Amino acid sequence: MEKDIGKINKNDRADIIVRIDDFAGRRGLTIREFVTSERYTGFTKAGVRILATDFPKFKEMINSIRDKDMKEEPQEDSPKEQLPQGQETLDNSEEKSEGKKDLPDY
Repeated sequence: MEKDIGKINKNDRADIIVRIDDFAGRRGLTIREFVTSERYTGFTKAGVRILATDFPKFKEMINSIRDKDMKEEPQEDSPKEQLPQGQETLDNSEEKSEGKKDLPDY
């Protein structure tokens, strides 16, 4: 079973396709890049697959994002100094912790 959900234009040669499909006998949500060029037309390796069993967790994570979280703020001259809240440079994060930060476990 394949059911295309939608697409988002990435650039003049590529779209991001969201679809429900079966791969290796397992249903899931696939989000992949689809390119159209003279040399190749089709899906690339770039993308992600969410198994149907993990989809409720994925949906909960996506639904936790508020519209205001996605609003772009005006850029200033020094983007390195104006990082989004909770984002750090690699140098800062290495100083604070050797491992990754704790993320919510959905």
